[in-house]
Amino acid sequence: MDPSLSPPATEPAPPVPLREIFFTFLLIGATSFGGGVVAYLRNALVLSKRWLDEDEFLTVLEIAQALPGLNATNMSVIVGDRLRGPLGAAAGLLGMTLPGGLLVLGLAVLYAQNHGNPDMHKVLAGIGAASVGLLLAVTVQIGHKQLEHLREIGLIVLTIALVSGFHPSLVIVLLIVLPLALFIYRPRLALPDDGKSPPPEDAP
Repeated sequence: MDPSLSPPATEPAPPVPLREIFFTFLLIGATSFGGGVVAYLRNALVLSKRWLDEDEFLTVLEIAQALPGLNATNMSVIVGDRLRGPLGAAAGLLGMTLPGGLLVLGLAVLYAQNHGNPDMHKVLAGIGAASVGLLLAVTVQIGHKQLEHLREIGLIVLTIALVSGFHPSLVIVLLIVLPLALFIYRPRLALPDDGKSPPPEDAP
């Protein structure tokens, strides 16, 4: 084959600049709040920057939820490390936490000065409702694959019933739901296509 006819070798993509990682998470941290931050993370990391695909985003989200701390903070560290190593993790963490830290400080002063104002409670209630709406929207967007089978729906219903009906601690919920989920999704031996045992090796 003529080497001149072979397709040119694709060059590896250049590394993501640290400033881009920092400002991406800075924007997320400055414009998102509450549980709705997952929607902002998906929009930025999957749809806008394309640093992750849907499956990778779900994997990172699951790891972030399993680790102690805030999901958004954990995801900024994981994604930053994936893109640029320890320096990327530091840039993502700083970008994600800087706006929230400054905002919480300012709101704390404002809340202390207006603690008895009923309008303040209305504002907080509205923020809570918006967070629930954003979280529900992103759950439907990225979790629809997990909502197509009765097993997943059953686990979700069980978790909601435990939390809403009995108000136990998170540890109790995990101790009940986790063993059940592990049993349901336990590895199973794959059978041949015809469903029969394979013939012995010395068979004619």
